[in-house]
Amino acid sequence: MTTADTGTERTCPFRHDNALEPDPFMTRMMHEEPVARVRMPYGKGTCWLVTRYADVQTVTSDRRFSRAALVGQDFPRITPAPIAQSEAINLMDPPALNRVRKLVVKAFTTPQVEALRPWTQKTVDALLDRMAEHGAPADIVAHLANELPLMTISQLMDVPEEDRPRLRRWATAMMSMSADDASAAAEAKAALRAYFTELTGARRRAPGDDLISAMAGARIGDEMLEERELAVLAMLLLVTGHDTTTYEISNIVYTLLTHPSHLAQLRARPELLPRALEELLRYIPFRQGVGIPRVALEDVELGGRLIAAGDTVHVSYLTGNRDGLVYERPDELDFEREAPAGHMTFGYGSHHCLGSHLARMALQVSIGTLLTRFPGLRLAVPEGEVRWNTVSIWRYPLALPVTW
Repeated sequence: MTTADTGTERTCPFRHDNALEPDPFMTRMMHEEPVARVRMPYGKGTCWLVTRYADVQTVTSDRRFSRAALVGQDFPRITPAPIAQSEAINLMDPPALNRVRKLVVKAFTTPQVEALRPWTQKTVDALLDRMAEHGAPADIVAHLANELPLMTISQLMDVPEEDRPRLRRWATAMMSMSADDASAAAEAKAALRAYFTELTGARRRAPGDDLISAMAGARIGDEMLEERELAVLAMLLLVTGHDTTTYEISNIVYTLLTHPSHLAQLRARPELLPRALEELLRYIPFRQGVGIPRVALEDVELGGRLIAAGDTVHVSYLTGNRDGLVYERPDELDFEREAPAGHMTFGYGSHHCLGSHLARMALQVSIGTLLTRFPGLRLAVPEGEVRWNTVSIWRYPLALPVTW
């Protein structure tokens, strides 16, 4: 990739494994060089790293920056192989992207998610019943976080229960940042693609009362999803529909249990829960490094730097969530924050997460029920003994032992 600006090139492994502390390199870039030229662990050439909230907004909503231009490129990234597939929705640009999103939104509605809330509540109750029967100490990851999100998206999509464990294994394998896992990640992605090609084909031939069938039958005029679009979308929704929520349940519980005054505030005022969850989503750096970049289609000046046509541009939603130009006291957790802008945990612009309404519902039910059910909930080990994932793009505790 060409670079018009030949300023200092930064090199960083783009991972930070110290619990849920913000990545110090990314934070430093936001303050010192918010549009920086960097070299990623994988892929050819250098790229730009954009870390300020307003600049992230520009890159993710301005049509001069393209994701479709990544197709076929060995672009700079943090994983050995690109996670996104070439025909996936997250590598589309408008207007093609708008067409697909409209069809998905027509099928994947807020009323549909809300209709799942009673089932989700019963499922959470059952999972916490088993945790109570197990007795303290118990692992929140094993009893709740690793179970609920996959069960919820699978229920919505009517994925057979016997298939769910292997889908989970494949989804986890795809997210490794280790070069040693490159072949396993590629195999997992291919396996998921094959599975959902078969499943979506069967639903199109014999539709049921589920999200895949609804997407297969969604029409806007004469437009409907093509076979390959449907398969990749179903795969994407399964992976992203449970991954983020799985890790955020654990991260949120850990954050609350290590911020006792905030936990006490939430217990005293449970009506704060939806607002508190939005602040927790803003505050917690739930993933490593950066995600899927974009390519500049023409020369663009951004943050005083000239980004040349053809340059790859990565954005950091996590640093945007901690931008002091947008949020007062950005590094403090404040459940009564009068936020001037929405957080970027679910992305921004035309690639904003399609399943954010499902994630919010699952978090509200799981966290709210957990705090009500176990009023004395606390960590069963010292904070420093909690073990954290150090392999995948996600940041989360491998186990979270609690007592009550």
